[in-house]
Amino acid sequence: MIDPTEISLISSNKCFDGLQNIYEHSSNELNCKMKFAAFIPKSESSETLPVLIWLSGLTCTEQNFISKSGFQKYAQEHQIIVISPDTSPRGCKIEGDSDRWDFGEGAGFYVDATESKWAKNYRMYSYINSELHQVIKKNFTKGKNFKVSIFGHSMGGHGALISFLKNPNKYCSVSAFAPISNPINCEWGKNAFSGYLGSNQDAWNGYDSCCLIKQYTGPNAEILVDQGLEDNFLKQNQLNPQNLIVASQGNDRIKINLKNREGYDHSYYFISTFIQEHFEFHAKHLKN
Repeated sequence: MIDPTEISLISSNKCFDGLQNIYEHSSNELNCKMKFAAFIPKSESSETLPVLIWLSGLTCTEQNFISKSGFQKYAQEHQIIVISPDTSPRGCKIEGDSDRWDFGEGAGFYVDATESKWAKNYRMYSYINSELHQVIKKNFTKGKNFKVSIFGHSMGGHGALISFLKNPNKYCSVSAFAPISNPINCEWGKNAFSGYLGSNQDAWNGYDSCCLIKQYTGPNAEILVDQGLEDNFLKQNQLNPQNLIVASQGNDRIKINLKNREGYDHSYYFISTFIQEHFEFHAKHLKN
């Protein structure tokens, strides 16, 4: 078995005094080579820096967030390492993995597939919440334990929410931009879950944020959600952020802070406008 913590540097660019790097490694969870981005702030501190993991949305790679959001300025200011993985396995040559933009390559949906066709490679949940943490610990925190939070956009917002809710003692905080909040009740989610997980509704519920909020028994948590009100996918009922509030009403351990933004859509123009607030939110928890 290949050591997934052995990484190779693909590129490095100075940005706001830090380094925006791209790495490649071999993943045992996904059985393929994967790329991920890492922003490493310039730091004079000998202390272990906290980590923030960003999960991107449908069709994205490790490149979208780092080139469009402008987050590096705030990562440098708050002294936070930011890790941005790809959104699915690549190059596995599974029949049908490139037929649709919302399923297969670029659309792993952050679940561990159980359907035999996809189960060998499409294990993004375990990749994000286990293997990637091993990579971070060995290569970016000098083998030391580290504080970590998670956030994301659209499909990645869904991935961030479920990762936090299923691992309440692993992550310090979570936030999301326009997340697919209730995938068992939208077209994107139904398509992805039926493909990766089959017809087992219990398996679907295990990756649905609204279901997980109802079952959550971890520490009290505030979840920050930003949603643009001119988002076409909101209007198509793919996102349903209001369902998070409904789900949380029976669980006083979870507070949903939903910020509806007039005039904003689903794009990185929206994300770049409010990314500073998300860094301030996570820094508060990571530095506590």
